[in-house]
Amino acid sequence: MKTKKTIIKQNDVIESIYSALQYISYYHSPDFIKAMKCAYDKETNNSAKNAIAQILINSKLCALGKRPLCQDTGIVNVFLEVGMDVQWDASISLEDMINEGVRKAYSHPDNPLRASVVSDPLFTRINTKDNTPAVIHTKLVPGNKLDIIVAAKGCGSENKAKFTVLNPDDDMVEWVLKTIPTMGAGWCPPGIIGIGVGGTPEKAMQMAKYSLMEPINIDKLNEKKSLSSLESLRLDLFNKINALGIGAQGLGGLTTVLDVKIQDYPTHAASQPVAMIPNCAATRHVHLTLDGSGVGQLPEIDFNLYPKLEMDYSQYKRVDLNTITRDQMRSWNIGDTLLLSGTIITGRDAAHKRLKQMIDDGEGLPEGVDFKNKFIYYVGPVDAVGDEVIGPAGPTTATRMDKFSEMMLEKTGILGMIGKAERGDATSKVIRKHKATYLIAVGGAAYLISKSIKKAKKIAFKDMGMEAIYEFEVEDMPVTVAVDSDGKNIHSIFQKISVIN
Repeated sequence: MKTKKTIIKQNDVIESIYSALQYISYYHSPDFIKAMKCAYDKETNNSAKNAIAQILINSKLCALGKRPLCQDTGIVNVFLEVGMDVQWDASISLEDMINEGVRKAYSHPDNPLRASVVSDPLFTRINTKDNTPAVIHTKLVPGNKLDIIVAAKGCGSENKAKFTVLNPDDDMVEWVLKTIPTMGAGWCPPGIIGIGVGGTPEKAMQMAKYSLMEPINIDKLNEKKSLSSLESLRLDLFNKINALGIGAQGLGGLTTVLDVKIQDYPTHAASQPVAMIPNCAATRHVHLTLDGSGVGQLPEIDFNLYPKLEMDYSQYKRVDLNTITRDQMRSWNIGDTLLLSGTIITGRDAAHKRLKQMIDDGEGLPEGVDFKNKFIYYVGPVDAVGDEVIGPAGPTTATRMDKFSEMMLEKTGILGMIGKAERGDATSKVIRKHKATYLIAVGGAAYLISKSIKKAKKIAFKDMGMEAIYEFEVEDMPVTVAVDSDGKNIHSIFQKISVIN
C-alpha cells in the first residue's frame, strides 16, 4: 500500500528552522535540567557546585527572559530525514530554505543571536553577518514526513573534537580516558560526550555529532536488568570519566559528564576510526516534524523543572577593581570566589592580533584604550535589546589568548585576565613573573553575568563586530581565581590528578 503524499511548503520549513533556533537559544531541554540538578545535589566540591548553580540559575533566567544561554550562539547543525513520498511547494532548494531560516533567527529584533560564522576560512575570514551557512546532513528515508533536528554548537566545545584511527585490537576506552584530560575545560563541562566508532573518518565524526542529539538517559541504564554491549560500554565510560575528577568548569568535582553516547558502524577489517565530540553546558538541540499541516511544533516548557536556586553571595569576597593593587592580589588563592566591581576592558582573538600589530609597528594602543591597572575580559557579547546594557556576555576560552599574554602584561600594564578554561604552563609562569592573576567566569552563565554589567560602550575596533573592544562597568561580577600571582594553576592541579587516575 502506497503512503499518502505530503506537500511541504517552503515557508513552513523556513519558519520551523527560525522558530527552532530561537527556541534553543534560551531553552535547555528538560533532560539536561534534570541531569544538572542531580549533579548539583550530589556535588561536594564547593567551586564546582557554585559553577553548576550559576549554570542552572542562568538557564532559568534565559528561559524567562528569552535571551541566549551563551554569548556563543553557535554554528548551526541540521540533520534531516526526508521521506521519499514528500512533495514540495517551493521555489528554492531545501538548503536555501534552511539558510533563510537561520538568517531570520539570527537577526530577530527581540532576540538577536551572535553571528559567528566567517567565510573564506583560510584567508580573509569575513563574518557572513547572519550566521549562514548551516552545516546540513540529509538522509532519504521511507515515509511522507520531514524530520528535522536543529542544533547550535558553540566552538568552545567544537574545538575540542578529537579523532584517531586505532588498530583493531587497541583499547578504545584507554584512548578516551587518555584524551579527555587533554581537552581541558574549554568545552564547559558538565556536558555530554558523543563517540562515533567505525565506518570511515568522516562517518565516525558524523556519528559522534549525531549521538549528541539523543536525550540524556544514562540513569536508566542502572535500572535495566540486562544491558547491550554498547550500553555497558557507555556506563563504563560514564563512570570512569567522572572518576577522573575534572568536574564542572575543570574545577574538580564529581560530575564531568552527564551522559556518554556511542554510535557505531561497520568498518574495514584493518581499521578502527574513533571520533569524540563534547556538548557543552549550553547544549542546544530540538527535534521537530513537518507533516504537511504547517510549521513544526516545539515542546512546551515546564518551569517547575527548574530548581529554586539563588546566588549565594555570602561565600564571595568583594573586590573594587578601580583601586586594586598587585600587592592586594597576592592575598588571593586559587579557588577563591570574588565579586568584581569597577572598570574592565574586553578583547578577544582578533582584537589581540590587531593590538599586537599596532604595538609591533610602534603605533601604541588605539585612542581611548587604557589597559593600565585593569583586567581584560575575553568576551564577544550578544547585542543588547530593549533596556539592556549588553546582551549575554559570558567568557570565551582563555587558552587561545595564551600566545598574547606576555605582550599584554609587558606592554599594556594589565593586572590580569578574565576568561574561561585553563591557561598553559608557560602562561602561568608569565602570570607569576608579572605578579598578575587569571580569573574565570562560568562558561554557560552568559545571561547571568550580563546582569552584573551596568555600563558598556565600544571603544575600539568597532568594525570587527563581536571582536570589538568594549569598556564595561561591572558590579558584583562573580569569578573564581584560577591562576594566582604565584603562578599556581587550579586547572593544572586537576589535570594532573586526571592523568594519575
